[in-house]
Amino acid sequence: MDAGVEEQNVDVAIIGGGPTGLFTGLLLSRLGVSVCVLDAKPKSLDLGRADALNARTQQYLEIANLLEPLLSQGIKCNTSSTFGDGEFKSRQNKWWIGLEHALHKNFLMLGQPVVEELFSSELKTSVHYGEQVSSVRELEDAVEIATTSGRRVRSRFAIGADGARSMVRREMGVSFTGTKPEMLWAVLDTFIDTDFPVCPEIITFELNGQSRVSWIPRERGLCRFYVLIDGEVTQERAQESIKQHMAPYNIEFTKTEWFSTFEVKERVASSFVSRGGEGRLILAGDAAHVHSVNGGQGLNTGISDAFSLAWRLATILNNHNLKPEACDKIIRSYDIERRGTAQNVVDVAAALVRDTIRKAKQYVGTIEKNAGYITGMGVSYESFKSPLIWASERGIWKAGHRCPDVILRNVGGKNTRLYTEAIYGNYIILLIGNHRTVANNHGDITKTYRVRPALTNSTEGKTLNSGECAYEADWVSDEDSFVVVVRPDMYIGYVGENVDDCSSYLDELYCRTSTR
Repeated sequence: MDAGVEEQNVDVAIIGGGPTGLFTGLLLSRLGVSVCVLDAKPKSLDLGRADALNARTQQYLEIANLLEPLLSQGIKCNTSSTFGDGEFKSRQNKWWIGLEHALHKNFLMLGQPVVEELFSSELKTSVHYGEQVSSVRELEDAVEIATTSGRRVRSRFAIGADGARSMVRREMGVSFTGTKPEMLWAVLDTFIDTDFPVCPEIITFELNGQSRVSWIPRERGLCRFYVLIDGEVTQERAQESIKQHMAPYNIEFTKTEWFSTFEVKERVASSFVSRGGEGRLILAGDAAHVHSVNGGQGLNTGISDAFSLAWRLATILNNHNLKPEACDKIIRSYDIERRGTAQNVVDVAAALVRDTIRKAKQYVGTIEKNAGYITGMGVSYESFKSPLIWASERGIWKAGHRCPDVILRNVGGKNTRLYTEAIYGNYIILLIGNHRTVANNHGDITKTYRVRPALTNSTEGKTLNSGECAYEADWVSDEDSFVVVVRPDMYIGYVGENVDDCSSYLDELYCRTSTR
């Protein structure tokens, strides 16, 4: 650093103040990690960009106590329709209503600016807008960052959430390869006047055997249209295409708030962590992966990156009795799990965008086939050989898969849900069925829930260790006796027959610190 230049020292510097960067910063700060968020934009986002929160993202936001204020503003949507030849051809929502162990079986249609505003308001540190990063230098024990305005930041880690043209990614020297289909889309956020039977559904319009227009319901009566056009892409041509696809119904565009175009690109960084997985620069969001907007994958995948990354960095920075080799496993597992997921997301979005030039029936079939990624509930780390996933399963509990949001009954007889009880940053140990009382050797990083069969008294005749919570559940049988380790990102790490097995899983990363 230059002599005489004031330098800000933080645990984590975040380059990029979009939803991925803001959510990561918010989660980190709540876990006691100091952060600095730098964004090249002159101010926060006002209009446009992403428009839907899927079911898995809503679960993340619920655990972070951020979902409730968004639910009152957005529109719930779990039905997709196809329209052509002057009539509705089909309606389908089985991939939504068929979700198991989930409360929010729908998209929440809501503009990205609303989400960013909430994250910013909850983040206790200021977001520094208008700060174009001019250099990022990775040292052995720190990262040094400079901006064109003269700001200097020194951090222990730096997160590149700075979009598809990421400077952090360039500094890391990793490749960003993929494909680029010759498709240029128009997108409009507009208010309309129409005699079309308006409904809170995602509607795909077919014309001449192709499905080039989609209509997304939005908050405030706003309508989002995606339009695929050959040749020059203008707002006028997009609006004319919409009119043709909606015929014989009439439509007038009374006020358009935002018009933009996007070119389909499909790329994934060759590594999400610098220095071959051992460095201090980490990618998330569009800096790590870009793809078609079809299926609402962009914002949701970025938020998933944030939810996956924040607890890992907080664990390392707060030094929760980690073993010497644990830091490497924790960071590498982020790269392995999220990079593998990103490639799958790219493949899903690619299939969707290519089927827009086919009949609506085929497009809907592609949606159904890839529903696990569209809802977010089918994203699994099972096949990625992550060091934080120990292959094991028992019924609905399967290592590498999302933790089911099961119904529990507390000692007061009141029903609650696992995701309502969860606190971000802690492991959850679920003792399901009947277990002997044992010491919790990792009490500082875990929360233990005993879940016994219904119609039994959760405390009578059973000794609870200090810090344990007791529940009953209808889904537990008298024969059940197993333990589930749920990671802080609400993915299952291990399923075993007894608590000692659970301790072995945690012993791989953490020293034993508690015998309560």
